[in-house]
Amino acid sequence: MLDLKEVAKNFEVVLARLKDRGGTLDLSRFQELFAERKKLNIELEKNQAEKNRVQEAMKDPARRTDELKASMKELGVVIKDQEAKLKAIEDELLPQMMMVPNVPHQTVPVGADEKGNQVVHTWGEKPNFLFTPKQHFELGEKLGLLDFERGVKVSGPRFAFSKGALAKLERALVAFMIDEHTKRGYTELLPPYLVSRESMTGTGQLPKFEEDAFRTVTGRELFLIPTAEVPVTNFHADEILEGPLPVKYVAFSPCFRAEAGSAGKDTRGLIRMHQFHKVEIVKFAHPATSLEELDSLVADAENILQKLGLHHRRSLLCTGDMGFASQKTFDLEVWLPGQNAFREISSCSNFSDFQARRAKIRYRPAPGEKPQLVHTLNGSGLAVGRTVVAILENYQREDGSVGLPEVLWPYMGGIKELVAI
Repeated sequence: MLDLKEVAKNFEVVLARLKDRGGTLDLSRFQELFAERKKLNIELEKNQAEKNRVQEAMKDPARRTDELKASMKELGVVIKDQEAKLKAIEDELLPQMMMVPNVPHQTVPVGADEKGNQVVHTWGEKPNFLFTPKQHFELGEKLGLLDFERGVKVSGPRFAFSKGALAKLERALVAFMIDEHTKRGYTELLPPYLVSRESMTGTGQLPKFEEDAFRTVTGRELFLIPTAEVPVTNFHADEILEGPLPVKYVAFSPCFRAEAGSAGKDTRGLIRMHQFHKVEIVKFAHPATSLEELDSLVADAENILQKLGLHHRRSLLCTGDMGFASQKTFDLEVWLPGQNAFREISSCSNFSDFQARRAKIRYRPAPGEKPQLVHTLNGSGLAVGRTVVAILENYQREDGSVGLPEVLWPYMGGIKELVAI
């Protein structure tokens, strides 16, 4: 959530930058309320100054007239009424502000959609095939390792079973990713997969995206997590961090999303599923260094792709393609030969104090000093299912088998390739 006082202080700049986000964002009532608030504050300050003047005059018995007393009483009534109106405006502003996204950082390019994103770095080369590469679902089904038909039978569309060595590959990737991140100073957490409404609100999923969430319908209301970002960020909700920053965590979790993308898009395969696995990296950083911490978080996610030998690129998202809570986001996009396209495999964001204000996460700059809001960051390190997709498509062979990156061999119990079962 945005800081009400900071928005009021720099309203025109904030409004212009929010409008850069484009889309269906409606700021009309937000704008009206701030205009009313500004006008009322000016009137209130004027009347309070006049009340102070009258109070000062009444200290002199010779000037304490009935007219002055009446003026004092009238000013008290007017000020009380204006304070009530100001509270009513701010009470209406609060839910309005819960629906307003974060203000893009000044370094974020203006753009309407993904076409406005900027590729800032590319790593590796596209694999060279002497045959026409297949898509991952063709490979997985032909090997007998992916079963979409039974996934639909059991749960409905956008669910699947992984089988045999492919199921083992998911487990291997999770272990490999967590090992790599803990080597870089992240503390591993195993979080709850069901969270409260307060936790979902703290990270910005609610109230804006309630329709996209899976929610329990019996007993106490809980939400299935859309990402480990929610429980891990809320790990420090309503707390003051006393030690040095940044504080860094890595967590594996299944993720559940009712909204699986645009209708008719990626209806086959593992790209858009209602349930998938992800390794998440989260940071709590000092405001002065959070942009540098974003760069290092992106590098931590890229390290996984590089060790797996996967060609990828880093893109700076434009204003119109950023997530709701993000101040600045880099996407990592891996090359998929079967699709002949780059596809997102990680999204790394700096949320500034947007989430911390909602979840009341603070830090103490020094012993005895007043707590301040921390900056939160997170990223996929990586989306496990999409990493499986990338390995299948980039390491496929003409006979339909799939080689495995050497770094995964120890995690696979010596299995070096995926073959038909």
